[in-house]
Amino acid sequence: MFWFQLVNSPESFIPDLSRIQLICEKISEQIPLPQKGILNIAFLPDAEIQSLNKQYRGIDTTTDVLSFHYFDDFSEVHEDDIAGEIILSESRIRSQSEEHNHSFEKEFEILVIHSILHIIGFDHEDDDDFEEMWKYEWELRKSIIIQ
Repeated sequence: MFWFQLVNSPESFIPDLSRIQLICEKISEQIPLPQKGILNIAFLPDAEIQSLNKQYRGIDTTTDVLSFHYFDDFSEVHEDDIAGEIILSESRIRSQSEEHNHSFEKEFEILVIHSILHIIGFDHEDDDDFEEMWKYEWELRKSIIIQ
């Protein structure tokens, strides 16, 4: 199971650490892939996210979340190794929560689930990959997030 550390908090709310822990636990239970190490969770301004998105993905726009993993296989990772990063945009979380008519916290949790799936190797570059990732993401949302 992944552990996490919150690097900083958004101004709009204080993330519930027990909810993030629950997300890590449920993903570990439901997805039979190695998940060891620490995930850093950080909120950055949109300009910094746009810069990272351009640098690492070649896309010159901001986005809601970026996921970085430092290992392709987490089976040999030590519990205290930094395994990846989840970089979030507070302004995008706010706008998306308003757009979808749910809480900031719910949108945050959706993005954390999505990001961890990317870190352990899921993607949505083609239809087959999208369907596989969405299947897990939807099941996790139903088991974790209060609707």
